[in-house]
Amino acid sequence: MKKTILALIALLGMSTAHADEGMWTIYNLPQAVYDQMQAEGFQMTYNDLYYGPTSLKAACVNFSGYCSGVVVSPDGLVFTNHHCGFEAIRSHSTVEHDYMLNGFISNSYEEELPNPDMFVSFMIEQKDITDQVMKLGFADMIVDMQEQLIDSLEQALSQEVKAKDSTLRLEVKPFYEGNRFYATTYQDFTDVRLVFAVPKSMGKFGGETDNWMWPRQTCDFSVFRIYADPKTNGPAAYSKDNVPYHPQRWAQVSMQGYKEGDFAMTIGYPGSTERYLSSYGIREMRDADNATRAQVRGVKQDIMIRHMRADEAVRIKYDSKYAQSSNYWKNSIGMNKCIDSIGIINQKKDYEDRIANWQQETGFLQGKLDFQAMARMYADRLQDRRAFMYWIETFGNTNEFCTRAMRLSRGMEVKGPEDKPKKQYIEFDDNSDSWDEALDREVFAALLKNYKENVDARYLPDFYKTIHNKFQDNYTAYVDYLYKKSQIMKKGRKIYVNKKSYQKDPGVLFGIDLIESLGELRANLIQTYDSIDLQERYLCAAKLRMEEDLPHYSDANFTMRLSYGQVGGFELAGEPSGYYTTAESIVEKMRKADENVEYFAEPVMHELLSANDFGPYTDKTTGKMQLCFLTNNDITGGNSGSPMFDGKGQLIGLAFDGNWDSLSSDINFDKRLARCIGVDIRYVLYMMDKWGHADRLLREINAK
Repeated sequence: MKKTILALIALLGMSTAHADEGMWTIYNLPQAVYDQMQAEGFQMTYNDLYYGPTSLKAACVNFSGYCSGVVVSPDGLVFTNHHCGFEAIRSHSTVEHDYMLNGFISNSYEEELPNPDMFVSFMIEQKDITDQVMKLGFADMIVDMQEQLIDSLEQALSQEVKAKDSTLRLEVKPFYEGNRFYATTYQDFTDVRLVFAVPKSMGKFGGETDNWMWPRQTCDFSVFRIYADPKTNGPAAYSKDNVPYHPQRWAQVSMQGYKEGDFAMTIGYPGSTERYLSSYGIREMRDADNATRAQVRGVKQDIMIRHMRADEAVRIKYDSKYAQSSNYWKNSIGMNKCIDSIGIINQKKDYEDRIANWQQETGFLQGKLDFQAMARMYADRLQDRRAFMYWIETFGNTNEFCTRAMRLSRGMEVKGPEDKPKKQYIEFDDNSDSWDEALDREVFAALLKNYKENVDARYLPDFYKTIHNKFQDNYTAYVDYLYKKSQIMKKGRKIYVNKKSYQKDPGVLFGIDLIESLGELRANLIQTYDSIDLQERYLCAAKLRMEEDLPHYSDANFTMRLSYGQVGGFELAGEPSGYYTTAESIVEKMRKADENVEYFAEPVMHELLSANDFGPYTDKTTGKMQLCFLTNNDITGGNSGSPMFDGKGQLIGLAFDGNWDSLSSDINFDKRLARCIGVDIRYVLYMMDKWGHADRLLREINAK
């Protein structure tokens, strides 16, 4: 009881206005956390939250491995963000039927569009298996053996799960920097179909101008449906005979809204945080990772957007790629700004000094946790890490030529008769609908030049000698040469791997040079990787022991987490942010489209959002049509599409962003500024109703 009381005092912080930091695993939610949730307005029992197929957690899904979502109907409708459905919407779009530009509305099950690479996962169960791992000798093994042990244990536990139900899968992941291990059981549905999407003008309203910013008016949602085996209501590969999935639990959509101070909760799949990371690791993140990512992507994106705005077909091909790139380009810029303005590195160093003093007093991990060694190792690898990041951002999935060249060098499937080596060949699938040659060439040349200008000569692949000696550092000429002389970009070409022409192909040689340079960079980094990882693990263990009277959550790792807090804004430089936006505010921005194309919206959107009466979608307290709102829920990438619940567990919004003023929250949660931006569910329903006339879907959702 004493520990619970101490924890509650710490959580409350003796303040009436508090942000409740934490991405909590639900199966072992600390009692102190649950008690605090109730004190703030949570009205559900713990059993209704977690246990069994009818618990609230059963309505929340991992959306395709990169986002979150929520089931909102008895026929398997799923809400997620528009930017989470972006690639699916784009992949179905053509110049003639541009669903990205014009939106998509299905009027029947038959019109809903399948997506071969999409899935949703339901978390069935999670449990702590740390004791089992340690009994197998994990702590005394070298890193390679530890990885093999975890893989073997995961396979064994997976077989046990599948023996009971073949549709289940199991993952073992490290938590608390590898100090604990949890096994999580999932059920995956792979037949997921696009049902409804607003036009890009609304789903991505404000574009990069408003990304990570407040105030926001983005109508960031899309609608999908899960399909199942008609006999079992279970997972099944896509088939025209599949039927809508009938879940045992779906989220009740609420029209009741919210007011400042109301309880708010998200349940989703946050991707990655590093709040236990040392000050030395944060410095490396700032200087090697974030600064590099922002610099290279800035070069690439300037070229991409110019081509996209000049040609509609090119825009359709690159809309999703540009959005993915620019999202964390801006995030990296904002995070570095916050690291410096808040002084996070010095704050972390001060905290590490406290741990070091405590370590001296208690002897905990004496001779193991070594801050001086950690500082030295991070310093020694800084330049290697920076060059590695430049390599990844320059050559990793940035243009089609590099992608194909590396696929060749890493080994592709060889076709042809085994007894006739000279007849054996490889060939690339025709993916010309996903890239544009003119854009690809210009990006390729620009990034080659940028890499040369920003890394030390020792990190340059050998082909830079060719660029210098044969092409006098003319990168465009070199790229033109590769496209002309290499077979790998020739449409429908069979590339015979046992002929001399293959060994001399400049694209093949380019790929070999790339892979060799990457290998050298990795070899340099791997010398200290395990030692640094071990020191970070010890640091986390020391923090947990020093503060053992307090509840602690593990860093995000794309497993289900709960975050709770309140609806409300923040104050910056004495100016209150407000906690919601209105229809009037988006119309005001729309009128500025001549100044900023990212505020463009079709005339019908001007009309709809300039209405005098928004009917049942009007907030009863403010009398306004509310579009987006703020809570102090703790979120990060991967939480996009997470349901935002009120104290009764009813759906009031979808999380889609954080705010610029706290972009360092992945490493340091700032209780004063960290906010979650969500789209009001009434805004979602209004667009489905008044723009989409989606009566069949609205009846199915049955909002209260």
